[in-house]
Amino acid sequence: MKCPTVCLEIFEGQIDEGDPDANFKQDVATYSRIDPMPTLEGMSRNLGLPVGVIARYVLVKWATSGSEGAMELGPRVVKQMAAIVAEAEKSGDVEARLEAFRKLSMMVSWLETIWEGGWEGDFEKDYGP
Repeated sequence: MKCPTVCLEIFEGQIDEGDPDANFKQDVATYSRIDPMPTLEGMSRNLGLPVGVIARYVLVKWATSGSEGAMELGPRVVKQMAAIVAEAEKSGDVEARLEAFRKLSMMVSWLETIWEGGWEGDFEKDYGP
């Protein structure tokens, strides 16, 4: 298997506040200043695994966490949540955004309750988008 080489760079670029990815880029700038190698090397020593294997695992695990989360929720719930946000954004109204937050909050509460075994209702019927 080909082993790509990656340079662990520090992001020092300018971040435009109007950039839709500004929050992510700020997070990258913050975390890229930290050297991950001591942690990876410690894990390597303690687990008896090569540093590259652990680095690949960490990168893949993080990079796939969004799709993993979507798969856990399922396409129906993700689409319902996206529709709630899209409707609020379309109106551009603060009240609509607050209502979207309320609906999303209820959905999260409902999802949390499922894991606790206490929900017996029908979310769409009770809280539909």
